[in-house]
Amino acid sequence: MIYVLLADGFEELEALTPVDMLKRYGIDVKTVAIGNIDVCGAHSIIVKADMSIKDIDMAAIDGIVLPGGMPGTLNLQKDKNVNKLIDYCEENKKMIAAICAAPMILGEKGLLSGKNAVCFPGFEENLKGADIGNGSTTVCGNYITAKGAGAAYEFGAEIIDYISGINGEGKKIMAQMQCKV
Repeated sequence: MIYVLLADGFEELEALTPVDMLKRYGIDVKTVAIGNIDVCGAHSIIVKADMSIKDIDMAAIDGIVLPGGMPGTLNLQKDKNVNKLIDYCEENKKMIAAICAAPMILGEKGLLSGKNAVCFPGFEENLKGADIGNGSTTVCGNYITAKGAGAAYEFGAEIIDYISGINGEGKKIMAQMQCKV
């Protein structure tokens, strides 16, 4: 199961584009509320999450997705349960995908040191010890990072490739959606 973590102020495209793409591919994915089940995005779009973070089955985790946006990223970063999930995924080598400002959460935890990573321009100093890439997305071990909303489709494609274990599967979904591949 892939859990997409939603905190008030999340960037809607960065969360829902990967959710849509994963569902199209047939990967089990759930949106997870960090607070109230009705989560308000950065652009005042209310999303009813599938579940609360308190109801996550740790044994079922294949990976987590951390959307960016402000103050969504800061709300994720300060949540104890989110940090426990990140730590669990790191310890068990489960996928951790973060986009836009959200890679700063991983960087400030020291998890990106020596790894290739990208983030929204201006947050690079928060990726402590990371090798900052030039592209829209990076995959390094069990970490996937992306620059921002404009990279949401590529981000979703990288998640599909990682979870399926088949390179190029995400681009097939992008092509079906008439996205530039």
